[in-house]
Amino acid sequence: MRSLGRMATGFVFHIQRFSVADGPGIRTTVFLKGCNLRCFWCHNPESWDAGLSIEEFPERCIGCAECVRACPKGARERVEDRFAFDRERCELCGACVEACVADAIQGVGRRMTVSDTVAELERDRPFFEQSGGGVTVSGGEPLLQAEFVLELLAELGCRGLHTAVDTAGHVSWEVLQRAASLASLVLYDLKAFDGALHASGTGRSNELILENLRRLGDERAPVWVRIPLIPGFNDAPSELAAMADWIGRCRSVLRIELLGYHRLGEGKRDRLGLPRSRAVEPPSVQALRSAASVLEASGKPVVVR
Repeated sequence: MRSLGRMATGFVFHIQRFSVADGPGIRTTVFLKGCNLRCFWCHNPESWDAGLSIEEFPERCIGCAECVRACPKGARERVEDRFAFDRERCELCGACVEACVADAIQGVGRRMTVSDTVAELERDRPFFEQSGGGVTVSGGEPLLQAEFVLELLAELGCRGLHTAVDTAGHVSWEVLQRAASLASLVLYDLKAFDGALHASGTGRSNELILENLRRLGDERAPVWVRIPLIPGFNDAPSELAAMADWIGRCRSVLRIELLGYHRLGEGKRDRLGLPRSRAVEPPSVQALRSAASVLEASGKPVVVR
């Protein structure tokens, strides 16, 4: 096992153990901060900002006003029987987080070195070895923290651990190619095929995303394509058929995972002071099955989650 030299650092917002939906076997998923898409259905909006985010849980507040006294910018104040938080004035120093004894204010994100991260992940090695699992690096868009991710993948690979990187593909080919060469598996999120539709739902064109998926096929990097099924957005048969056709041309895609939309991100938006997303109902079991049958035209196995 090699020793780490100069260590990169990454901004991590969650390390999730016993994950069974982020690659094969039992996995530990490292979620990184920062994303260059703004998917309206996102269930991890706390990942959008690259630095610290502040979540509020007003139901836990005990009214001590320590947060008001701690804030150096006056972003917090008592207004009658409640506390107001001016996020425009907040400079994310974290003083209110440290002052809150009731955990009603929490900071999302912490700086970690590769060495610290590896040490935490090594604790789960027995579960990986027994289940054929490993480590998945996700986000946000993890490849926006390329130096950290590449060094982490290399170190975990040297230790014989299976690794996966979960990306939306809106990154430079050079970074994606390097990550794919180090990871055991690429989980590739494909939101839509139609360019205008993709831009309307994510705020970005998908030209780079589709081209990077094609190039991964040329590289023969093992890929699982993951498609979130969002009713009223990408669930039209014609849209699914277009994605199936494109995926079918990518030789390295081993399977498609169809992920049903859920509302878990809505409560997070409230706690982060973000507006609610468009009103969308989760897809029915029949809708997922119908979508899967269209995607099977790709010639790839389709797994519904």
